[in-house]
Amino acid sequence: MNYPEDYRYTKQHEWVHVAGSTATVGITDHAQQELGDIVYVDLPKPGTKVEKGKSFGSVESVKAVSDIYAPISGEVLEMNEGLATAPEKLNEDPHKSAWLIKLKLDGNADFSHLLSAADYQMYIGTES
Repeated sequence: MNYPEDYRYTKQHEWVHVAGSTATVGITDHAQQELGDIVYVDLPKPGTKVEKGKSFGSVESVKAVSDIYAPISGEVLEMNEGLATAPEKLNEDPHKSAWLIKLKLDGNADFSHLLSAADYQMYIGTES
């Protein structure tokens, strides 16, 4: 899997892509592979505030339910409503069409803790 270079990643296997004052958040290809067949996604509604490092939803697969953690803080502008009826899209296209939420960034958004694509790939290569 090629991890987009203009995205940033967390060690909890989320990605974030920032464009202006909006950040799109999703789970990585590695995460969806580890989860297996995804059958349900629970996401916050627009207007919800999410806090960096805190759970904002969950992904359920045939194997387990996993929390999704916010890579940055902000207010939910939009949730990917298509995942409610087709959660399996996360297995097919986790870095593009199967994004989870779009956030309006807080004015003091901090990205220093996020990994580059190369650093993330090195991390998952050494993760046990």
